[in-house]
Amino acid sequence: MALTAVVAQNLVKSFTIRKQKSLKENIVNARRGRAFAERFRALDDISFQITAGESVGLVGPNGSGKSTLLKIVGGILAPNQGRVQVRGRLAALLELGAGFHPDLSGRDNIYLNASLLGLSRAETERYFADIVDFSGIPDFIDTQVKFYSSGMYVRLAFAVAVHVDPDILLVDEVLAVGDEPFQAKCMDKIRQFKQEGRTIVFVSHSTAQVTAVCDRAIVLEHGRIVEDDTPLIALGRLRQAYQGQIEATRQADAGSGDGRATIASVRLSSPGSYDYAGFDVVGRPGLTLEARCEIDFDQPVPGWSADLSIETTLGDPRLLTDSRDCLKMDLPAAAGRQGLVWRLPDLRLGEGDYVVNLAVRDQAGVRLDVRSRAAMFAIRRADLSRGPVYSEATLELVAPQPAPPAPATASQAGAADGSSPAAEPEERAGGRP
Repeated sequence: MALTAVVAQNLVKSFTIRKQKSLKENIVNARRGRAFAERFRALDDISFQITAGESVGLVGPNGSGKSTLLKIVGGILAPNQGRVQVRGRLAALLELGAGFHPDLSGRDNIYLNASLLGLSRAETERYFADIVDFSGIPDFIDTQVKFYSSGMYVRLAFAVAVHVDPDILLVDEVLAVGDEPFQAKCMDKIRQFKQEGRTIVFVSHSTAQVTAVCDRAIVLEHGRIVEDDTPLIALGRLRQAYQGQIEATRQADAGSGDGRATIASVRLSSPGSYDYAGFDVVGRPGLTLEARCEIDFDQPVPGWSADLSIETTLGDPRLLTDSRDCLKMDLPAAAGRQGLVWRLPDLRLGEGDYVVNLAVRDQAGVRLDVRSRAAMFAIRRADLSRGPVYSEATLELVAPQPAPPAPATASQAGAADGSSPAAEPEERAGGRP
C-alpha cells in the first residue's frame, strides 16, 4: 500500500486587506478601521492527498492561491482552518532569496539555509562542493548575496534545496528567472528526483513543464480546487478558464493592420475530427488540417501574400508556411472578397493544445491584417511516441549480428603468406612486380 506524503484537510486561509495608504489615513480612520479593511479568502476549503513518489503540479490564474497553498504545505504560513500533514524531510524553493540573509556571503548562506532545511554542519560540509558546483557561481560564493542578481539567488537556493536529500521538494515559479541552461539543469534534477521516487509539488505557469514533470495537476480558481486529474485533463480545464482572455486577445488583434485588408472569417476543420470545449478541432496525430479564411480588400494590393503559423498555447512555434516564399504562389490583386483554403496533410504534432495564427501582408511585408489565435485545435491519443513531433514508432527484436573480424596487422599478414614484411620493400626494389 502506497504511503501518503502530504494530506491537506479543509484548508482555509484569509488575509486582511487594508485600504489606508498613509499614516495620516491610519490615524484619521482609527475608529473606523473595519470600514477601511476587508478580508480576502485566498484558500477556501482545500482538501487533497499526495502519494509518496507522486509529482503534482499546482496551476491556475494569477491570484488563485497556488503560492499560498505551497507555503502552507511548506510550513511557512499557518492556515486559519484545517490542517496539513507532511511525512518526510521537506525542501522548499518558494520565493526569491527566501531563507537568505542579504548581509551574509553565499558561503555563509549555504550553511544557514542548509541548517534551516535540517542538515547538520558536517552534512553541509560534505555537500558543500557539490552545491557550489551545481550553482555555477563559484567566483561569487564569498560575496554578500545582496549584490547577487535574481538569477544568482535562484541558482544558489535551488542548489542547496536539491542537495539536502529531501523526501518532498516544493518548487514555486522561481525557476522562471534563471537562464535557459540553468532551467534545463534544474528540470533534469527534478526528473532525476522523480525517477528516484521522491515527491514533488510544482507550481508553474508553463504547461510544457507541468506536462513533462507531473503525474497529476490540481487547478485552482479563486482559492478553490476546480480540477484534480491527469495533466492533460487538468490543463484542458485551465484553458477553458482562460478562454475569455483568449477571446479578448483575438478581438484586440483583429484589424491591427493598416486597413487595406481585413480577415473577415476563419474556419478550422479536419476530416473525422470533432470540436470540444472551445477547440475547433480535436484529432489524433497525422490528421489533415484545413483552414478556410476570407479576406476583404478595399483596394487592389499587388503582390500580397498570406501566412499561417501554428504555435502552442504558450507561443512556442511549431510550423510556418506562407503563399509567397514557401508555396511560390502569386495571389490575384483585386478589390473585394478573396477566399483561401490552407490544407496541411499528415500533421504529425505531438499531444497538446495548439493555436492557428493568420496574417496578410503586402509586397513589402507590411502587415495588412492579422488574426492571432484565429482558431484552436488539440491533438490527443499520441500513443506511440511523445514530444513535439509524433512518429508511429516501431520496435523489432532481432538476433544480434556477429562482430566483424578485426583487420589484420602487417605482421599477421606476413605470417599468413610466409613472407617477411620487413624484406618486402627490398624485394620490390629488386624488380619484383
